[in-house]
Amino acid sequence: MTTLASHGESTDLTARAARVRLMIFDVDGILTDGGLLYGADGEQLKRFNVLDGHGIKQLQQSGVATAIISARQSAIVSRRASDLGIAHVHQGVHDKHAAFAALLAQLQLTPDACGFIGDDVIDLPILSQVGFAASVPNGHPDVRSRVHYVTQAGGGHGAAREICDLIMLAQNTYAGALASYLHVTLRATPPGTA
Repeated sequence: MTTLASHGESTDLTARAARVRLMIFDVDGILTDGGLLYGADGEQLKRFNVLDGHGIKQLQQSGVATAIISARQSAIVSRRASDLGIAHVHQGVHDKHAAFAALLAQLQLTPDACGFIGDDVIDLPILSQVGFAASVPNGHPDVRSRVHYVTQAGGGHGAAREICDLIMLAQNTYAGALASYLHVTLRATPPGTA
């Protein structure tokens, strides 16, 4: 059975992840690899990781709310958030702390019950407040040195999934989510042989 202890994670990290009721994601550098692609007509393109998306959905199903707070404004992010059922999306936000405070008030949560994953110094006002702060290996050094956890996977390459799995492991909901994929009734005869 997979546990945080089997991953060598600390008791403090496990306790922090266990308290998360709202997980907030930055976009560029977290849900994407941080690169910006522009089409011939100037439209901005972003590449998202499907493993991250499934992890976010599983985290929501386990009872943890999700949100996005991003400095950039993008219709593509709105579409991705809609596809994933992320109800709280704050884009074009340069004062991320103000957006965070508004979200706390709206959801009636304390900072200690929240997690945030970001990669640049604009994220520090939230990262310094939440109970569970995370970043990615390619995040800014001043961010990585101030968080509780740095993912093994890079931004846009499974970092969000890693965080979702870590929270679910800490909250003892991961095994139940995985079990739903392992208890599949198999047909008695292979298709096409009956």
